[in-house]
Amino acid sequence: MKSPTLTDVARHAGVSYATADRVVNNRGRVSAKSADKVRAAVGALRYVRNVAAANLSQGRRYRYVFVLPEGPNAFFQNIRALLRGYNSATQEVEVHDVSAFDAQSLSQHLLGLAGRQLDGIAVVGLDAAPLAEPLNAFRDAGTPVVALISDLPVAQRAAYIGIDNVAAGRTAARLLGQAHGGQNGAVHVIVGNLAARDHHDRLAGFHAVLESDFPNLTLLPVTQSGDCGGHVEAQVREVMGGNTEVSAIYNAGAGNSGLSRALKERAHRPLVLAHELTPHARTALETGVFDYIIDQRPDAEIDAALTLMRAIADGMPTPRTPAILPAIYVRDNLPPDPEKGCTLL
Repeated sequence: MKSPTLTDVARHAGVSYATADRVVNNRGRVSAKSADKVRAAVGALRYVRNVAAANLSQGRRYRYVFVLPEGPNAFFQNIRALLRGYNSATQEVEVHDVSAFDAQSLSQHLLGLAGRQLDGIAVVGLDAAPLAEPLNAFRDAGTPVVALISDLPVAQRAAYIGIDNVAAGRTAARLLGQAHGGQNGAVHVIVGNLAARDHHDRLAGFHAVLESDFPNLTLLPVTQSGDCGGHVEAQVREVMGGNTEVSAIYNAGAGNSGLSRALKERAHRPLVLAHELTPHARTALETGVFDYIIDQRPDAEIDAALTLMRAIADGMPTPRTPAILPAIYVRDNLPPDPEKGCTLL
């Protein structure tokens, strides 16, 4: 059966094609009575708007903003590099940097975007009250906000795109706990900042599994590094130089370069689990300085965020948010290094 066209909608509603087009594509300048007739015809005929054709006729270019924490964090540097490849004739992707873990700076930056005509904003979330005002303003204006990597309050965002960070923390605890083989041990946990929802959730999941299933392991005081490699290095050297015997380290944030520097010269190293397969983490895994890496897929997260924001901008049904499943790497199952390429034999 032939799908109904916009001409069919106009004829059924008893209006001109131009009037039907303005209603279906939200161009305004139509009386309420005519608009109601067109909407009724759309429902009766089960007409589905051809978004691609409408955008082509209007020369539409989508505009998105990704707000990321600034600094040397290798994971977010990779995301910036990936996002540069998403600009095209039909979409513009801007990357804005804000101070890491600074909710007030993030709030002010978002307020500065409130007046712009944007099709979506992706934000690395912080769990802080100052964000309520700009997030509520975007929601009320119909601009979709996607929480990327780290979540935001459910009522203030359209969706969360990222891994289940509680599950990631639980997985880290399970791996380190099993590796101890029932022996006693002490675990040093490093986070960037507990104001970041992803770090908070990872720590919560980690602590829950240690408490319930591995009472033989002691959780040492958690340190916050600001995701700075230098701070991570100093903290690890201080903890390792104390009287407590550290049997494992879990870095739930960034700064893996500092963690590697602090450990690679030691004859007896603790078990180490870190996040994200960055160049420093890969080298540490290959050389035996790290034992496990939990990696999320930033390319899949970017694709999912853009797909969701575009659907909302087009007035289409919101697609189901895909599950981003992390990979667990040891030195034996590393994927090919993209910087080295492949050698054909």
